[in-house]
Amino acid sequence: MASSVYDGTVPAHGNTPRPVIGLEIHCQMTSLHSKLFCPCRADYRGMGPNENTCPVCVGLPGTLPRLNREAVRRAAMIAMTLNCKVPRKISFFRKNYFYPDLPKNFQITQLDMYGDTSVGGRGSVVVGGKTVAIRRIQLEEDPGRLIYRGTSAKNRITLVDYNRAGTPLVEIVTEPDFESPRQVRLFLQMLSDMLSNLKVSDPSLEGAMRADANVSLEGSSRVEIKNISSFHDLEKALKFEIARQEAQYSRGLGIPQETRHWDAARRITIPSRSKEADMDYRYLPEADIPWIRVDDKEIDELRAWMPESVGSRRTRYVDEYGIPPQVADVLSSDRFYSDLFDGARTDENARELANIITTDLMGILGDGGKGGYSGRVTSEHLGELADAITAGRMARNSAKQALREMARTGRRLGEISTGLDRLSDEMEIGRIVHEVISEEPQAAEQVGANPQAVNYLVGKVMQKTRGRADPKITLELLKRSLQS
Repeated sequence: MASSVYDGTVPAHGNTPRPVIGLEIHCQMTSLHSKLFCPCRADYRGMGPNENTCPVCVGLPGTLPRLNREAVRRAAMIAMTLNCKVPRKISFFRKNYFYPDLPKNFQITQLDMYGDTSVGGRGSVVVGGKTVAIRRIQLEEDPGRLIYRGTSAKNRITLVDYNRAGTPLVEIVTEPDFESPRQVRLFLQMLSDMLSNLKVSDPSLEGAMRADANVSLEGSSRVEIKNISSFHDLEKALKFEIARQEAQYSRGLGIPQETRHWDAARRITIPSRSKEADMDYRYLPEADIPWIRVDDKEIDELRAWMPESVGSRRTRYVDEYGIPPQVADVLSSDRFYSDLFDGARTDENARELANIITTDLMGILGDGGKGGYSGRVTSEHLGELADAITAGRMARNSAKQALREMARTGRRLGEISTGLDRLSDEMEIGRIVHEVISEEPQAAEQVGANPQAVNYLVGKVMQKTRGRADPKITLELLKRSLQS
């Protein structure tokens, strides 16, 4: 992305240059047990202010960092999934700047100063038909949190909570390959699904996945937008900033290189500070952490341990089991549900099982259901349910009732299916059919002129049997009774 400052002149043709967007995404590795350089808990959520600290993560004199090896391994997995090269030697640097949430006055991070020494680099992924190049992936420590109190500038105070300081963080830096906010949102959704699939991070947690954007009009200087808390806000911030820069350009005004913050309340970006260059951070090699060597054997072990990718799962579901692409998209993007599917599916029940999970189970558990999930519904539960529907032993409505009971109690189908099995007895269904015909004489008369009207009567039979009546037998008996 160009860094020169636009001189304010408007080209004779008057066309506004296209937007150019690059991303810096910060992902906390929430699945780790400890911070990046000390034994404090990586999961700081739910703790009182400054409870999750030690002399190392608050930068007391004389303390030394000790690198979390598992953090390096999991960061390498993220790099490989994004088709990045993992170098055989990895190094760390000190990024020096003063800010209250940075207790040491420097951040331990990575920089490709001596060649490719970050945990990953020079990769690319295709999202929505768009190829996005990855410049680098680096492992670093998260700073603490600033908490602002007060209702006006006069009585405003700033509090600092260091519980988060030192949490393992992967920063993913893309090339400026995006041209629209929609492309950015598709990429971030793909990345969120990928991190969940690898089980290295839970992007749904507050602050676990954050993104800054670098925005410019082609040929102009870039503006960094920070303080964005959600994908939805990022899309709105980008739309505003592109419109702002286009307005500046059309008026012949320069666009200075700067950092701006997103004000979610007013839905605008506001100036924060001039944008620092790398030299302003005075990068120094971190002398307390030796260079890390990564051999081919370790890379091979990581590849063998990595789960099947989201894209590969989607293709398999469509090609091998005939699942509709829209259903396969939903099912493959969430490893929690796809693991349930793969543990229960057979060639016969795969399509029905996919519908049960995406239509019923996701609705029952809801957005927050997985967080409190205690293993009550297993692949065995779902397999039994799908088999019962496929074999015609249970109606779809009854199966949904059974699934709700499974989610609530953890009981198996054989323990809760009393009164829910499909009704296939012709004499019993025939009795109910005659009841419906006598109760709905007008609908029965309309069937002769409009054969589709019989579906109304089928629905009435289903209503009386709470969805248990076999629909094929019901339809046949209705047609037979109405013709006689």
